[in-house]
Amino acid sequence: MTQALTIRKAEPRDAAAIARFNSAMALETEGKALLPERVNPGVQRLLGDPSLGFYVVAEQAGSGVVGSLMVTNEWSDWRNGLFWWIQSVYIVPAARRQGVYRALYDFVRDMARADPGICGFRLYVEKDNAAAQRTYSALGMEPTDYLVYEELKAGVPYFGEPAGQD
Repeated sequence: MTQALTIRKAEPRDAAAIARFNSAMALETEGKALLPERVNPGVQRLLGDPSLGFYVVAEQAGSGVVGSLMVTNEWSDWRNGLFWWIQSVYIVPAARRQGVYRALYDFVRDMARADPGICGFRLYVEKDNAAAQRTYSALGMEPTDYLVYEELKAGVPYFGEPAGQD
């Protein structure tokens, strides 16, 4: 890393950057354009309600916030503890391959180790994103035997058209 990096829990002042990152990540990884009227208040809501989870940001001296991730909770009755789900990971292109994600991940791992109520942490990754999968494996994470399924609530718009599409 060429410039000093600070990792911290996000604050309300980080909302605009995180929303931009979420939109950039969705477009880059899935080709989906997030609706600002959904993602902006969604980020603000999580920042204002710790029961939903928290964000962690990476600040680089001279560049401001260059990366973020979100952590949400999943109760495990099998383990009598919480799993933390790492989601919405984004590092600005100019800061990639400089250890920013590793620093964010280590921060979350250290928080989890210090909290006896946390039994582990998980994330999901696009099945074709081999680079991300290599990164997660290198950090000690292992693939599970589970697939993720979802059903979105009908009639609620979540995505728009990516820029440049008819």
